[in-house]
Amino acid sequence: MTSYTAVPPAQAMNGTACRLVVRQEQSLTEVIKFLVAGLEVGQQVVALAGPRCLKEIARGLSENGLRPDALLRNGRLVFLTAPECLTHFVKPTPAFERTQLRRNGTVMRWVSDWSWAYGSGLHPEMVLAYQKLVHDYVRTLTPLSLCTVHPEKPERGSILAMLADHRRAAKFTHQA
Repeated sequence: MTSYTAVPPAQAMNGTACRLVVRQEQSLTEVIKFLVAGLEVGQQVVALAGPRCLKEIARGLSENGLRPDALLRNGRLVFLTAPECLTHFVKPTPAFERTQLRRNGTVMRWVSDWSWAYGSGLHPEMVLAYQKLVHDYVRTLTPLSLCTVHPEKPERGSILAMLADHRRAAKFTHQA
């Protein structure tokens, strides 16, 4: 599988890097490895993605010997369905944070798949605004985050645009 990975230089030096993986194929292999590694060491894992991607993640976890249904019930795994969940990041409610996210547990791992946004025809500025919003929120929770996207038409220009968007979103939160 060919993929492109980017880590904004300013964040890499501070140890709070969010990696971006631009997948050339539908496969979520790298994402599943990232999630499984966290679950195996007892970390809470949060995945923000579209419904189809969340189903693929659950299937990938099952294929790795984990039980996503049990992990979801006990709170070690949290699925946030995009774009509906984005309202919680504008003004997080105590109920949202208390019921799903463990702030005082072990280090959390966070995965955001942006394929739903790039494939839905959203205006690029809106996608960037969503990325900034999520990065700002995630930065307060964990240093271990991974963004991923599978573009519908993987052209060089669109891949470079996604990398630039991710760098801008991460830079924004780093300076904030």
